[in-house]
Amino acid sequence: MKALSGQALSVRLAVIVPGGWLSVRICVLGSGSKGNSTLVATERTRLLVDAGFSKKETLRRLAAAGESTDKFDALIISHDHMDHVSGLRSLALGLKVPIYITGPTREVIQWDPRLKAFETISAGEKFTIGDLEIAPFSIPHDAVDPIAFT
Repeated sequence: MKALSGQALSVRLAVIVPGGWLSVRICVLGSGSKGNSTLVATERTRLLVDAGFSKKETLRRLAAAGESTDKFDALIISHDHMDHVSGLRSLALGLKVPIYITGPTREVIQWDPRLKAFETISAGEKFTIGDLEIAPFSIPHDAVDPIAFT
């Protein structure tokens, strides 16, 4: 585990899965009132959880952490607060990836009509992106439909 210039925290894990090992990288690009975003990546799958920074700032933070700034598979949104979604439009348009989001959260965000790739997710219903299985669960928070993930 290493912190990079106070900007990012990177962790690399080896996880036992059926048939062998899966290497997972988790890089917290930022966590706080000015923005939240985390990269979760394997050799095959790259996800951004939350989009609290502009595309430019997100890519800058990824590069500073030594991570590739291209080839993402999805954006996953935990809730509608601006520190989690302020960069969503620019990131989704620039990365051209689907947005995984709960229905109620999607309803309260003003969307750019060019964004059309959405996948509706719900607490308690697992979903898979590439080689990652994600299990969203409800959390107490002052947002419309906040979720966290395992």
